Amino acid sequence: MWRRTIQILGLLLCILGWAFVGCTLAMDHWRVAQLGGRGGSSVVVTAWYWSDLWKDCYEDSTAVVNCVDFGVLWTVKSYIQGVRGLLLTGLCLGLAGTVLSFFGMELMAACAFQLLGCTSDVAGYCLYINKVTSAFLHSKADPSKLSYEVGPPLYLGLVGSLLLSLGCTLHCATACRAIHPERPAPFPSIRQDEERNVFPEKMHMHRLRIPSYKLAEVVTV
Repeated sequence: MWRRTIQILGLLLCILGWAFVGCTLAMDHWRVAQLGGRGGSSVVVTAWYWSDLWKDCYEDSTAVVNCVDFGVLWTVKSYIQGVRGLLLTGLCLGLAGTVLSFFGMELMAACAFQLLGCTSDVAGYCLYINKVTSAFLHSKADPSKLSYEVGPPLYLGLVGSLLLSLGCTLHCATACRAIHPERPAPFPSIRQDEERNVFPEKMHMHRLRIPSYKLAEVVTV
């Protein structure tokens, strides 16, 4: 009973993690850069530049947003294509693992698909974070460049990946336990040893029991 409960909990964690990852694909502000300065005692931000996997946008202080969608596939930056491919591959693998889990909670193939999908998603987020961090460090060396920072979708995606890893661990652990149950120990159990120590007299009498034909011989004599 407890094994089935843990498997269901792991499956629910995986589904929640995939929901988080899927939401990040449609979210804006993957990386954000702000322009402005200090005015008196408060910070006055005049404009924001932000990007996601599908477009680059500019937003001014009047909340007017102007966006430029990415063009055809071969004109998009290579790391953007890589992140898209890794995330979509992870979602497809996760969907396959979830469907297989409904057919059988103890299928190792479902665990394998979930783990591969989680690894693919983590690789995609790490690739994008690496590019944002590189741009941030270059802006420190060259102030004329925009200083981009990591946006909320990346944090949400990492949280979803953490939930996926936890769910996969619980699911795979219980599946392995079901496929490879515990084998009986080759040595005598503690209970058998205790019985031997508690009833030594009975065992000794059992060993010294005289056969019936010998008793008959004794009576005849």
